[in-house]
Amino acid sequence: MREQVWQTSRSSGRQQGGRRRAVPAAAAVAVGVMTMGALSPTAASATAGPDTVRQGLNALVRSDGVPAALASVKDRDGRTRTYTAGVGDLATGAKVPRDGQVRIGSNTKTFTAVLVLQLVGEGKIDLDTSIDTYLPGLVRGEGIDGSRISVRHLLQHTSGLPNYVNYLGEDVRHYEPRQLLDIALQHKARFDPGEKWEYSNTNYVLAGLLVEKITGRPLEEELERRIIKPIGLRHTYFPAPGDVTIREPHPKGYYQETAGAPLRDGTELDPSWGWAAGQMISTNTDLNRFFTALLSGRLLPKAQLDEMRTTVPASEPFASGARYGLGLVSTPLSCGGVYWGHGGSTTGYETRGGVTGKGRAANVAVTTQPSDKATMKHVEKVVDEALCR
Repeated sequence: MREQVWQTSRSSGRQQGGRRRAVPAAAAVAVGVMTMGALSPTAASATAGPDTVRQGLNALVRSDGVPAALASVKDRDGRTRTYTAGVGDLATGAKVPRDGQVRIGSNTKTFTAVLVLQLVGEGKIDLDTSIDTYLPGLVRGEGIDGSRISVRHLLQHTSGLPNYVNYLGEDVRHYEPRQLLDIALQHKARFDPGEKWEYSNTNYVLAGLLVEKITGRPLEEELERRIIKPIGLRHTYFPAPGDVTIREPHPKGYYQETAGAPLRDGTELDPSWGWAAGQMISTNTDLNRFFTALLSGRLLPKAQLDEMRTTVPASEPFASGARYGLGLVSTPLSCGGVYWGHGGSTTGYETRGGVTGKGRAANVAVTTQPSDKATMKHVEKVVDEALCR
């Protein structure tokens, strides 16, 4: 599920739906001589619960070399167990904060999609109406015509719009949403709307602009008013412009300039290049609460939730067998059935998880963007084992 999108390594050249970029050296701190393969012994802890989750997190630290791993698992009866492994700060050796805040990357897309679908339920947006109807003349470029791109195309990544992340420069700075859109529109369409599926963050920048146009309020206010407060997400927020910090206790996030290079601290950065596609901060437990509330019908009427769960086959950056709905992904479980979530990747952090139809929920975060698919499969395996118990 490497929808990935955002930046870590300037020279890795790896593109999974978006270019990975580095925090400028002046703003990053080299962390001793520690590398992905030279971490201190795991300091694992958990309140209680399945050994497989604890063992999986320990293995991510010991064998895969992630600095820290965190998990939160909710069973069908609503009991939550939290886990940590590794080191929260490689420079000081500080412990990993239990259920610490992390940057959640593209999980933000699900929040944005919920806002759009709430407005659909209120009769203010039609999924099959063109984006040009709501934002006239805004979406134009080579092979790009907003009158042919529906709101559904945006939410399902079938618009053909180029992904602006692939064209961001090396400078990490503040971006306005319209600037991100303008970067994308300088490049030709990837395909005709509805022709195929391809992940593009540009779709969700437009979805965020649509929410602001229809409501007349900033995206962050609508997130707070319509989602965060109603379901009690106490540790989830959309960073204000210029806010480069993470408010509450958190493990530091790390990246490498090149494979094998020392890990560098990328915790503090301006996340505006993600905006409605990837700017939010949360915890594993809050993500479990959010996806549980969503799938249980607390955030959307049945008709809109059914639309959200109407899927098409998805390819990279998602796992084999994954299908993409409207900002929501179904992923097969080894024990049968699927779980619903999204996942996210941003500088210093990777998150995976979701909920099953039987009411279990699990989210896992690691404090670097893994540079190989094997590590990501190990992260996904921890989620699978937690949800299959």
